[in-house]
Amino acid sequence: MSGPFISSGSLQEFSLWKRMEFKRMPFLFEFEITARCNLNCRHCYINLPAAERTAVNRELSFDELRDIVDEAVSLGALWCLVTGGEPLLRDDFFEIYTYLKKKGLLVTVFTNATLVSKEHIDLFKRFPPRDIEVSVYGVSADTYERITRRAGSFAAFQRGLGLLLESGLGVRLKAMIMRSNVHEQHEIAQFCRQRTRDFYRFDPFLHLRYDRNPARNKEILSERLTPQEIVSLERSDRERFQALQEKCRKSVKDDRSSMEGGELFLCGAGKASYSISSDGVFRLCSSLWHPDCIYDLRGGDLTYAWQHFAPQVREMRSEREEYLRSCSRCDLIDLCMWCPAYAYLETGELDAPVEYFCEVAHARAQAFGQSEPWSS
Repeated sequence: MSGPFISSGSLQEFSLWKRMEFKRMPFLFEFEITARCNLNCRHCYINLPAAERTAVNRELSFDELRDIVDEAVSLGALWCLVTGGEPLLRDDFFEIYTYLKKKGLLVTVFTNATLVSKEHIDLFKRFPPRDIEVSVYGVSADTYERITRRAGSFAAFQRGLGLLLESGLGVRLKAMIMRSNVHEQHEIAQFCRQRTRDFYRFDPFLHLRYDRNPARNKEILSERLTPQEIVSLERSDRERFQALQEKCRKSVKDDRSSMEGGELFLCGAGKASYSISSDGVFRLCSSLWHPDCIYDLRGGDLTYAWQHFAPQVREMRSEREEYLRSCSRCDLIDLCMWCPAYAYLETGELDAPVEYFCEVAHARAQAFGQSEPWSS
């Protein structure tokens, strides 16, 4: 008798990915199960106070979450990213997580690790996540707590991360690099790479608030690095710089003529994934909050949102002359952070150029020794 018809391989080698390459199939959804957080990070684009009663009352109930998950699975979902805010704040986190796993989903959890307990470890070991991603804001109490503005948070982070690493679960570490911790960048990278074998990423791009709070946005802007500092940071990290070079050799749009009609969505948002907020708002991606690009699941259903609303959003076009002359034709688009979601957060318009993004793109081009736009 021959052996069992079973084989194994890495997730990246999974043949279904290729079958789905040219189809719209919602295999991944991001679920922000709360907008609340126990920290108050200076750069955060979403967090609300942990005990804010209005935020708690607006959150989807477990029954509402369960119904959305059921529909997501029926549409073909394979993978769920559980995030927040801080998802472990939810009193029913154990029930939510268990339900996702029992539906057969791959699950990734984003957390700051400060609330991780032995009970969480027991849950994760019983129903292993695909991975758990933890944000590292600093490797000293002074730096970490300057960013989080919570006394004792560094010790809580160390304890929670220690529990995760000791458990043998798949843990990935990432960092947001900003004015308040850039002096520890090398130490943060070393800290992360010593504790995770296959993954470390850092992001120097601080995005503005989903709620467009002007006071908080002013604070985020004060934490942003200059384009020259971003490039210097990327050049100092060989893995990051090489990955960026490779990415930028592969054009987002090889045929620029197809962009001349004012196409806005040049990314993969709404092709294989979508995002759901803590109060049930469907978006093509987590950052897309323009009023014309959101759909309230409490007044509709996920099937309609995916099959009808998402394609309508992706078909949106710009008639703004400034956009048609600049962003839509720019050969540095692969070096830029521009997208309609971020443009809206920055300017209030989906199709407005953002000077800061342009400056980053040109600084990167110069760093790569490119006096001319990228060419194939």
